Amino acid sequence: MHEIRRRVRRTVVGFGLIAALTGLLAPLAGGTRVSLDRAFDPSIPFDRNVDAQILLVARLPRVLAAGLVGAGLSMAGVVFQSLLRNPLASPDTLGVSAGASLGAMLAITFQADFTVAGVSAIPLSSFAGSLGALSIVYGLASARQRGATTTVLLLAGVTVTALLSAVVRFVQYLADFTETIQTTRWLMGSLDVASYGPILAACLPLAIALALLASLPRVLDLLSVGENLAAARGVDVVAAERRALLSASLATGAAVSLAGPVAFVGIIVPHIVRIIVGADHRVVLPAAGLFGGTFLVLCDLLARTAFAPIELPVGIVTALIGGPFFLWLLLRRV
Repeated sequence: MHEIRRRVRRTVVGFGLIAALTGLLAPLAGGTRVSLDRAFDPSIPFDRNVDAQILLVARLPRVLAAGLVGAGLSMAGVVFQSLLRNPLASPDTLGVSAGASLGAMLAITFQADFTVAGVSAIPLSSFAGSLGALSIVYGLASARQRGATTTVLLLAGVTVTALLSAVVRFVQYLADFTETIQTTRWLMGSLDVASYGPILAACLPLAIALALLASLPRVLDLLSVGENLAAARGVDVVAAERRALLSASLATGAAVSLAGPVAFVGIIVPHIVRIIVGADHRVVLPAAGLFGGTFLVLCDLLARTAFAPIELPVGIVTALIGGPFFLWLLLRRV
């Protein structure tokens, strides 16, 4: 027990320092050089301080959003892979990303114009869509026979994903040219966050997800081996699986509502982390959160600077990195 606590502390400190360093340096990089002295010069009014506006309005929210999205998707990936006992499972598996995408598509296409607590219609509609997809899958899973949990969840998720993706394409087909361009960019995965409102809104479901995840490491260790073993060790399998499903789906919904469907983060980060720290979920979950946030911040930095002044959607970068890794993973398991 003492050894695992030391491992957790070393992991959190090590990955935390890397994440903190990345988060501090990333806002300073970009196509335009920023002077910290000028950015924090109190004698210059903020509305005339270009350096402060670039640093605090254009770049810092984007870095914070990347950290939260990467952490949420990565921890959700760990949970889904353990819950479904499938190393290729990801946050897209249960239809949550597709539901979030549909919500955002509807808000863009029908030009929804409302805000709640400073959060605009698109992220709110996206999160509502993710909860709707979760409700459908959860309802299907609740109607299952005991012992068929993972199979029913997987099949229900694949079916819901296919159905919602078809609806997304239908809505996109009906939209006009301007709306189609906007929705296409959003579906590529974008971290073009220019305010702190959406970030604060995403923090609430992420905080709830983290609170639920804190009770899951031992349960995930047992569930990843098998339901019978978990039940023999005193785990309420049905309740544990529902708690895991809810926590991972909340994290995914919050992440997608903030940045759109960013591909491959939830599948490649858990595997990289397991290679580094092992398979114990008491270590893997915090490591995946910290490493996932760092990974997406670096991907976004590459997206902002590789073809400056043009900024790529971060989903393109993660797909270019994650695609080859996914193929390597498939070949490794053949």
